[in-house]
Amino acid sequence: MEEQYSPETLAVRMQNRRTPEKEHSTPLFLTSSFVYDSAEDMADAFTKDDPEVNIYSRFSNPTVDEFVDKMCMLEGAEAGVATATGMAAVFNTFMSLLQAGDHMLSASAVFGSTHTILTKYMPKWGISSTYFDMNKPETIEALIRPETKLLYLETPSNPGLDLIDLELVGEICRRRGILFVVDNCFATPVLQKPIHFGADLVIHSATKFIDGQGRVLGGAVLGRKDLIHDIYLMTRNTGPSMSPFNAWVLSKSLETLTLRMERHSASALGLAKALEGHPEVSRVRYPFLKSHPQYAIAQKQMSLGGGIVAFELKGGLVHGRRFLNSLKMLSRTNNLGDSRSIASHPASTTHSKLSEAERQLVGITPGLIRVSVGLESLVDIERDVLQALSA
Repeated sequence: MEEQYSPETLAVRMQNRRTPEKEHSTPLFLTSSFVYDSAEDMADAFTKDDPEVNIYSRFSNPTVDEFVDKMCMLEGAEAGVATATGMAAVFNTFMSLLQAGDHMLSASAVFGSTHTILTKYMPKWGISSTYFDMNKPETIEALIRPETKLLYLETPSNPGLDLIDLELVGEICRRRGILFVVDNCFATPVLQKPIHFGADLVIHSATKFIDGQGRVLGGAVLGRKDLIHDIYLMTRNTGPSMSPFNAWVLSKSLETLTLRMERHSASALGLAKALEGHPEVSRVRYPFLKSHPQYAIAQKQMSLGGGIVAFELKGGLVHGRRFLNSLKMLSRTNNLGDSRSIASHPASTTHSKLSEAERQLVGITPGLIRVSVGLESLVDIERDVLQALSA
């Protein structure tokens, strides 16, 4: 489409070329393979490896391509690849770009499954990793080794909502010749574009805000074309490709992403303000609260604060479980980014595989509650949270 359209418009209007049926809504290409006009065309498809020619839906599919094209447009990326889940996107990125003997740096505040990949699986293939503290970016350079190839982080982080200056880290990585990879799941490309601040690759769990309604699983890696080619080949050959149906759902979800993120962010800020100063709450974390330690960074690189609020309950684990059990409307589940508000207890769920010392290192205390603020009325969300606190 014409380049003068805004990203919000393109997220709605970008779609596959219409078929002879002249459909208005984009069609779903629910097929495992594709046919050829001749034996010669079939042979050429395999020998020439033309990305414009569809062979098999594990390799490429028009519906999946549409989703990837939209995500690239939103992130400002040269190319992208879609995966079956967000964790497949993380794992395939690491395993495509690293080899035995390589070293990577990772923020200590990462999702629990990412921590497991770094500490349990990658050492089996001779790939080592070192954690750095997102709150102490000045320590990063001292941790870089001659064999360091990649730096990975989430900002805002899960679940403590730590932030880091992407421009600062991007400058370090460029100067030291290190690949810079950012998980942008919490912010989405609507609120933050890491590539604009120097990231080489951006990763998404599309299962979260990209879908926005808790329906399907999916992941995406977006960024430099040369790097994406390696990740595409890894995904194509090892199998964690996105299904056409999930891609169709996610592509349609992108049509409402901007509106949803604006609503999520406005309600999350309202809830965070309501929690500040509450007698049962010792600490509230939200990027656009002035009390957030990295508030200035949030203002610099995010347009809004996102849909996640984290807060610390006085009374630790006992009060945390009592709070969750007292909720009447919010869902108790380990997902986030849904149209429905969700409350979870990271220490006993998503980050339970970490040791107590590891959880303390990244601010996951026994009383930490993570709320994914949904699209319900803020009045109803606040009422439910406040009545559960009173319990």
